Amino acid sequence: MLKRVEQKLKALLPVRAPNSARGRVAPPFDWQPVLRRDAAAWRAARARARTGPRVLVGTTVGGYAAGTLVESLLAVALTLRGANVEILLCDHALSGCQQAMISNLRAEAIAAHGPQRKLCPACFGAGDALYRALGLRIHRLGDNVSAAERRQADACAEKIPLDAIPQFTDDGLAIGEHAYAGALRYFARGDLGDEELAEPILRRYFHAALLTTAAVKKLQQARRFEHSVFHHGLYVPQGILGQVARQEGVHVVNWAPGYRKQRFIFTHDETYHHALLAEPTSNWEDIGWNATLEKDTLDYLKSRWQGTRDWIWFHEKPQEELSAIAAQLGIDFSRPTIGMLSNVMWDAQLHYRANAFANMLEWTLSTLRYFATRPELQLLIRIHPAEIRGTIPSRQPLLAEIEKAFPQLPANVFVIPPESQTSTYAAMLPCNAILIYGTKTGVELASLGLPVIVAGEAWVRNKGLTLDASSADEYFRLLDKLPLPARLDASTTQRARKYAYHFFFRRMIPLGMFEPLTGAPPYRLNIAALDELRPGKSEGLDIVCDGILNGSEFIYPAENSAEHFD
Repeated sequence: MLKRVEQKLKALLPVRAPNSARGRVAPPFDWQPVLRRDAAAWRAARARARTGPRVLVGTTVGGYAAGTLVESLLAVALTLRGANVEILLCDHALSGCQQAMISNLRAEAIAAHGPQRKLCPACFGAGDALYRALGLRIHRLGDNVSAAERRQADACAEKIPLDAIPQFTDDGLAIGEHAYAGALRYFARGDLGDEELAEPILRRYFHAALLTTAAVKKLQQARRFEHSVFHHGLYVPQGILGQVARQEGVHVVNWAPGYRKQRFIFTHDETYHHALLAEPTSNWEDIGWNATLEKDTLDYLKSRWQGTRDWIWFHEKPQEELSAIAAQLGIDFSRPTIGMLSNVMWDAQLHYRANAFANMLEWTLSTLRYFATRPELQLLIRIHPAEIRGTIPSRQPLLAEIEKAFPQLPANVFVIPPESQTSTYAAMLPCNAILIYGTKTGVELASLGLPVIVAGEAWVRNKGLTLDASSADEYFRLLDKLPLPARLDASTTQRARKYAYHFFFRRMIPLGMFEPLTGAPPYRLNIAALDELRPGKSEGLDIVCDGILNGSEFIYPAENSAEHFD
């Protein structure tokens, strides 16, 4: 199949030599001045670490600067703590990966010859330049795949029926799931139905997932790593790296930037998308609650309206005046109103056992059909601003999908489109209850006393705060109870605030050496000397390194800490 596509598209695509294939590529941070200043100490640290626990920093995507900045710092910090750190980079080996997006690589190009011509030289060059300065061992993904394994991947990717790819497993590894999620991310869609080149591109990602599986298995069996740390934990190649590592008994740590400036979320064993769903409530429900923590929580949640303390936010000057919002929408907030919050359809499309619906679109359309039968209620849908303002703007807008199914919206349904400057918080506050699928806003609104009904993988699920549906029937039984007689009681509201404090202040670990920037990456690394990364210099960094090496919880004791960066 791939060869046929290449032949078909060959005439469309000029053949170019790889850019930067032989030239130097500037890394996002130059470690050489830092390490040269403390050269003897760094040599001694590396020598001591040779017998330490083996840690694989599985960056793989060297051109992902937001990842390499954090992971190169972790590589240095872990070495200073006695860990024998090695690096994994992709070296032009994969036919589809996280670095490829439809905004930076045309569908015709990746379908015909993958990312190798346009993206791979600079991607590998940046990562290699960054990590080579550390003097640590670097593994290339392609070096760990034999010619026979490549032929096997070629045959499998070409012959498997297309609709079998998302469910494809091998030796217990859900290889197809991450390939499919990677293709959805590339297209920035929740499904591939309308994409002309969906088949060859999904096969590219599947082929890449197969090669990653073979390479990581071989590397792990050769090097016997005890721990592995890397960003995301899903898509290709990170999702495959995590699956193989767990199967081989390796302790996996995944991370992602938090919402608050200079803070990061770390999780054990799997991507935070799954891990935070299953986090035990014992991690936070016994926090010694007091007026100071209550004020800190509410002050931060209010700052979220404008995003002044975050490096992930969507509105410069949100409209917060309720009368203006009502006039613009034509809605009457004196009538019972139910709020509904979407998330971006393509994002983290993995399998979640507790979801009441197959996907967010099915949930949305099913909810609309239900409310068409309840004219006494108003439904106010806020489409996520990240559809157009996110890192990867969605190419499957939810409003367009709604309009296809409902050319004429029911009279009791109102929609705030993603480009609207309307404040989500101001629009939801007068609502009787809030319906969510996967958005993190659920914990914020529960903290303000609003009842929340959860149909998807929102992290607020299973925390004793929300009405959680695990099937469509259960969801509609909850909707039948609307409007609810009251807001959350004082005890549940306080519990929600405890969880909000835990989520935003304790699970988001401060690393003050990362300074916020506008653009991509959203931060830069500010380190002048090796000594800044030694134990005892940064409480947040100590917690992260201890969690990687010893398995301790990635929880920052903000209630007892003197470190503040806001």
